[in-house]
Amino acid sequence: MTSHQRAALISVSDKTGLVDIAKFLQSEGFVLLSTKGTGSFLSEHGVTVTSIEEYTGQKEFLDGRVKTLHPRIHGGLLARRDSEAHMRQLLEAETLAIDVALVNLYPFLEAFNSKESKTEPEMVELIDIGGPTMIRAAAKNFSSVYPVIDPSDYPRLQEILRAE
Repeated sequence: MTSHQRAALISVSDKTGLVDIAKFLQSEGFVLLSTKGTGSFLSEHGVTVTSIEEYTGQKEFLDGRVKTLHPRIHGGLLARRDSEAHMRQLLEAETLAIDVALVNLYPFLEAFNSKESKTEPEMVELIDIGGPTMIRAAAKNFSSVYPVIDPSDYPRLQEILRAE
């Protein structure tokens, strides 16, 4: 893409293939930014990540309802790489331009259709806010950011990045 420090944002419920793609991204020189649960999983598998909390300086709050809704995350996803003004603003704000967004959503439908009954409050907590917001931000900036939602697309992402 460009000569800036490459960064990948990782926040997933479905961890299928995650360790392999994260290790690949690291081998390609990406800084990995991750939410707490995903970061713990990756750390347990020997992958070094920077937590969203550390990166933004903002702890998760409202019982984890707010994790990624932060200008350093969305600025990094939305900044147009062809805009000197955008890139200057990222630099001034010490914000990474995020090139890859590995994001998938809380398993709301699976929980709803599950034989295990869930209470209404449990179901409400499975309504994802940050995930769709990150996906839409990455998609809006598709010329600079690879939004990857389905783990079956990880091999294609590797092909694309190897070809760059």
